[in-house]
Amino acid sequence: MNTHVIVESPHKANTIKGFLGKGYKVKSSKGHVRDLPKSKLGIDIENDFEPQYINIRGKGELINELRKEAKAADRVFLAADPDREGEAISWHLANVLALDPAKTKRITFNEITKNTVKEAIKHPRDIDMNLVNSQQTRRILDRLVGYKISPFLWKHIKNGLSAGRVQSVATRIVVEREQEINAFVPEEYWVIGAIFTTDGGETFKAKFYGRDGKKIELNSEAEVKDVLDAVSKGDFRVSSVKRALKQRRPAPPFITSTLQQEANRKLSFQSQKTMLLAQELYEGINIGEKNTYGLITYMRTDSLRISDEAREAAKNVILNSYGAEYYPSTPNKYKLKKNAQDAHEAIRPTDPAITPESLRGKLSNDQYKLYKLIWERFIASQMAPELLDTVSADIESNGVIFRANGHTVKFKGFAAVYGDIADDNNDEESGAMLPELSEGELLTASEITPEQKFTQPPARFTEGSLIKVLEDMGIGRPSTYTATITTIISRGYIRRDGKFLLPTSLGEITTETMKKAFSHIVDYKFTAEMEEDLDKIEDGTSEYIDVLREFYRHFSVQLDEAEKTLGNERVEIPKVETGIVCEKCGAIMVEKTGRYGKFAACPNYPKCRNTKRLDADTAKETDSEKEKKAPEVLADEKCPNCGNDMVLRKGPHGNFFACRNYPECKTAIPYRRDSGIACPDCGKRIMIKQTKSRKTYYACEDYPTCGFSSWDLPTDRKCPTCGAPVLKKKNRNYYYCKNNCGFTEEN
Repeated sequence: MNTHVIVESPHKANTIKGFLGKGYKVKSSKGHVRDLPKSKLGIDIENDFEPQYINIRGKGELINELRKEAKAADRVFLAADPDREGEAISWHLANVLALDPAKTKRITFNEITKNTVKEAIKHPRDIDMNLVNSQQTRRILDRLVGYKISPFLWKHIKNGLSAGRVQSVATRIVVEREQEINAFVPEEYWVIGAIFTTDGGETFKAKFYGRDGKKIELNSEAEVKDVLDAVSKGDFRVSSVKRALKQRRPAPPFITSTLQQEANRKLSFQSQKTMLLAQELYEGINIGEKNTYGLITYMRTDSLRISDEAREAAKNVILNSYGAEYYPSTPNKYKLKKNAQDAHEAIRPTDPAITPESLRGKLSNDQYKLYKLIWERFIASQMAPELLDTVSADIESNGVIFRANGHTVKFKGFAAVYGDIADDNNDEESGAMLPELSEGELLTASEITPEQKFTQPPARFTEGSLIKVLEDMGIGRPSTYTATITTIISRGYIRRDGKFLLPTSLGEITTETMKKAFSHIVDYKFTAEMEEDLDKIEDGTSEYIDVLREFYRHFSVQLDEAEKTLGNERVEIPKVETGIVCEKCGAIMVEKTGRYGKFAACPNYPKCRNTKRLDADTAKETDSEKEKKAPEVLADEKCPNCGNDMVLRKGPHGNFFACRNYPECKTAIPYRRDSGIACPDCGKRIMIKQTKSRKTYYACEDYPTCGFSSWDLPTDRKCPTCGAPVLKKKNRNYYYCKNNCGFTEEN
């Protein structure tokens, strides 16, 4: 029987090909094959919000090829990812390719391994229209919000701005955190530290706790003086010693949000990079004798559930590597959050027996780091608790109490694998070793030190902490977090400052405008409830048409009221002063952005047309000085011959990567490194490559299978006219359509 299997990713197709024998042909649709048009709303509101889909420009040849091969096949399996987006891709393929329903089925698998794929083929099903309708509803809602509200932003703030149902709310969260920081008024408080010495000469630290058995906060110097006066008149005596055995349970295996948070916290990965690497580990890596192999389960999930087979495999690893005492008497299970969809397992290794160490040299550095993080978290989640012998001692003098805390590790448990948990006790004294103390024992205070402190404002968001807030508030879903953050940064509403996210003036103004005219859209509760409505459509408990009708009934009223609320008001974006004095007229020059990037311009334009490069006064370094300061650049992959790092070298015909073990190993590969950008055609990584004349260009890592390559930087945007990828000129804030259809934009 001739079977045609269609997946959405070329890399995924290559992995699955190795699992299926003769009679199977595996092809990729390279993502979606049709979408709403860019040039218009594309939704017939009067006809129950009927979407007007069109084939994506540039995919005609691929569609014809897929249609021809599907027609010749005896059966067709649609095998896109196991989520709403994958279900929608399958449904669009069935329609665009005019597939015969009698021979067309949907198959899904949570991990890409030989047994799992073959088992999925044994259990095909029909396309789940509840999943499709949930995805369609999200797409229609986002289109209505974006295309109906954006013109208001163009009119009242700046041309080219866009609004988003979830993006606008995420921007609001960052803006309001910054407002909270700016409005924060520090409050004074005091801490009193002490160093006590026993008769045996042992010392330990303690902190002021309270008076007469009650905890007290010290808020003024007068209160501190009162405490110091009290202790100066008496002896210090150990009033109580409490010992206990504390259990510290392991964290659950990763879900999408916690993986992004932990990779950001421990590895400093941006969420986009984390998901790109996770996609590669899921779709398959060539690890040698097993050929291409999916190393982790599906990475877009909110479930903490794992299969019995995975639990048993983890048990075997723990027993063999650590011992029976490291496995709990009852297997660990974790409670799901209230709004979890629980569609897939938690993120885990497909085979726990494949340890991170066994993959050294077979994965890129970043792939290895992420796999190690996932493997260790999963194995630790199935292990016994860590046991701590804790001690708490109160030292009293004239009713004043100082408290010392300490612990020792009695049994490592899961901490032998994954001990660094983000919500650990942060008390700096909690891990200190205390001497043997007994009640009634007299101590000498060798040092008592009061210290004035002030409360600190809340911390700015990192990508990880913003994702946690979005998750806790029920805003967005695992598959949307990365896209949301990437969008609000690329649109200029949010900017990065190291690892922190800060709002721009544009983001602050846009948020205030949205709150003023479209308060319902940027309301936290409304956005969370909309996610619940989408979940109900997926469950089959709500009709998608009813959800759209109810949304638009309120939305249309807000659109009418916005015209009255905003009127002809035009908001000016504050000018950013550069500190550079215009030598022609004496004004302080302001920051502007043009086709060649940022520059300083005189604010008195057009009377004064003076401009300067912002880096004009920066001293230029020679090439030799730059070489001395430049950090060593490593290739993403290891040497295929000896497993050593591949190091960037310069040659007469351009840069290249050579084995660090040269001259013993003379392996060399062309210059290519990860740009951190997803391919606009197939979603894989864009690599920065180099010609023999040392000119750099961008190409998909799957090139020439995926034909994307460009001299200019690809972006996550699509041309509003023709739907082709939008490119950015190198070192310029100038954007244009890859198809040169006429679309250009300066930022």
